[in-house]
Amino acid sequence: MEQPVSYEELKKAAGRTSNWRERLRAVEELGQLGEEQATLLLKRIAQSDMVHQVQAAAQRVLKELGEEVEVPARKTGELVKGLNKILVRIKKSLPDGHTYEEFKEKLKKMRSDVYDIYEGDKEADFDQWLESTWASLSRR
Repeated sequence: MEQPVSYEELKKAAGRTSNWRERLRAVEELGQLGEEQATLLLKRIAQSDMVHQVQAAAQRVLKELGEEVEVPARKTGELVKGLNKILVRIKKSLPDGHTYEEFKEKLKKMRSDVYDIYEGDKEADFDQWLESTWASLSRR
């Protein structure tokens, strides 16, 4: 039989900036706890998580718990300040003629937080978005 997950474990999972799926799972499980501290954490997630679907899940769970929370509007444009600079730095660190896959792997290793935020935000369109962004970056 599985051990019930503690609030502290879920709090840790909810704070993993490089894994939006883990944060989403933690939101669902926090809702099952129904404790006051879980509700407070869910409110923070609903207001400040960088991935909109995690925010929306926290808002939905809070609603199921009888809480009213507004989810901020889905952010558009640059979700991470200085994204272009970050991506150019990664591209420059790779040898000339590198592939998109090499760029994607290096981004995932060097800036898992950025990778995670955009993967969660773009969902099925992530690869298409990242590849076209990569292709448009200059190596200056």
